[in-house]
Amino acid sequence: GYISSYVHASAAGTVKSIEHWPHPSGAMQPSIRIVVDPHSTQLQRPRLVPHWDEVPEEQLSEEISKAGVVGLGGAAFPSHVKMRPPEDQPVDVLMVNGSECEPYLTSDHRTMLEQPERVHQGIRIVLRALGINRAVIGIEANKPDAIEIMRKTAPDDLDVSVMELQVKYPQGAEKMLIKAVTGREVPSGKLPSSVGTLVQNVATTASVAKVFETGEPLIERIMTVSGRGIKKPGNWVIPFGTKLGDVIAASGGFTEDAAEIVFGGPMMGLSQASLDVPVLKATGGILVLSKDECKHQEILPCIRCGKCVDACPVFLNPQHLGALARVDRFEEMVGADLGDCMLCGCCSFVCPSNIPLSQLFAMSKIQLGRLAAA
Repeated sequence: GYISSYVHASAAGTVKSIEHWPHPSGAMQPSIRIVVDPHSTQLQRPRLVPHWDEVPEEQLSEEISKAGVVGLGGAAFPSHVKMRPPEDQPVDVLMVNGSECEPYLTSDHRTMLEQPERVHQGIRIVLRALGINRAVIGIEANKPDAIEIMRKTAPDDLDVSVMELQVKYPQGAEKMLIKAVTGREVPSGKLPSSVGTLVQNVATTASVAKVFETGEPLIERIMTVSGRGIKKPGNWVIPFGTKLGDVIAASGGFTEDAAEIVFGGPMMGLSQASLDVPVLKATGGILVLSKDECKHQEILPCIRCGKCVDACPVFLNPQHLGALARVDRFEEMVGADLGDCMLCGCCSFVCPSNIPLSQLFAMSKIQLGRLAAA
């Protein structure tokens, strides 16, 4: 369908099978299994892509679509779809998200430090695709080196500014970023284009530039491998489809007290049960947590303290939503604005009863999706 992205093989080899394979979501998904050719240099002639300035504005998003570019901030939403906002919702500013507010994760930070020119070039291309001139890069204040280099490398002929943001979680969430930078508030159930904005992650804009620079589709990304449970933490360029076990081995293996593996950050990430799962376009980080970093505590009854309500950045009532989720009253959760929940995990983090509220909401959204498809 239109809201989807192309998938390209990240390595040369032979297709061995098409089978159900462990997926980071916990399900078994149809997958193409490729045996990599050990004698291949893995080099190939990239597809011919015209210079971005020679492509009509309305066709830029088509080239980005062919390259399989998606949002690399976590949601993996197809970038070409974002670049075609509804005609009745014109966009006047591009927001470039360099906040990276999840603990442990630093891949976006490294992208800004090591590829600032590519990020700016990607911004230029996206602005042309949208037919607008203004962009703002939002970076949290705990990354002063990134703020400095992004300002220093900004082209004189590009209307792009760098805004220093308060260090707080979840500052990098789309609606939070828009509010912090522009003061505009996205209404419940609406998209950023409804307030004239479009948000792209810094790694996404760098990927857009790379498509026109090299002709290479999106087949790899920078990922943070971190946590006290891994021997050689760092940021690595990893091809999509690489098995988790191979990433762990390349990072020196587990430490003695390694206890849990998480795809993503500690607040919104997914625990993994198999080393056979592949890394995906949405995998911004791999955390190998030690026993001290992931203590599991007994779940106790809700004491109605209200801490979850105070913590919710979109002003929901997590206690009420959690009560509905535990008795499978999913349709009532829709009326309580479950759709506005971004699964940031703040409510779970502050709950003194250790109730996994965010996980309950994630499962409820899955169930609602199944009901809608039935």
